[in-house]
Amino acid sequence: MSNVRPVVAVVDDDPRLIESLEELLESAGYVPRSFSSAQQLLVSGLSGLDVLITDIGMPGMDGFELRDLVKKARPELPVFLITGRHEIADQDRAQGISGFFRKPFDGQALLAVVGEALRNQEMEDDHDR
Repeated sequence: MSNVRPVVAVVDDDPRLIESLEELLESAGYVPRSFSSAQQLLVSGLSGLDVLITDIGMPGMDGFELRDLVKKARPELPVFLITGRHEIADQDRAQGISGFFRKPFDGQALLAVVGEALRNQEMEDDHDR
C-alpha cells in the first residue's frame, strides 16, 4: 500500500461497537470513519472509502439494502457485514459481500480480512494499469 492510510467506514447503530471498531482500526493503521446509520453514510458519500463494514440489523435501511446501493455505486468497494442476529441465514442475501462476522467477533480476524481485501484491491489496481 502507499503512504496514504486506507479509510474504513463503519456503519452501526451501537455506539459502543463503533467506538471499539474505531480503536481497533486506528491501532492497525487505518483511518476509521463512523456512521450511526446507512443514511448518514450515504449523505456523506462513498468517495474516499477503501472498505465498508456495516451492521445488518439497523433501523431504517438495513445492511443488506446498504450493500446493494453501495455495490451499484462502487462495485469494487469491499463490504463486510456484521450482525448480532441470524439474518445471514438467508444465503441468497449474503451474495456480493467480502465477508461476514457474527457478534461478538474476533477483532484480529476482522483486521486480517480487511487487510487481505485491501491487498487484493491494490493488486487489481496494479493489474489494470
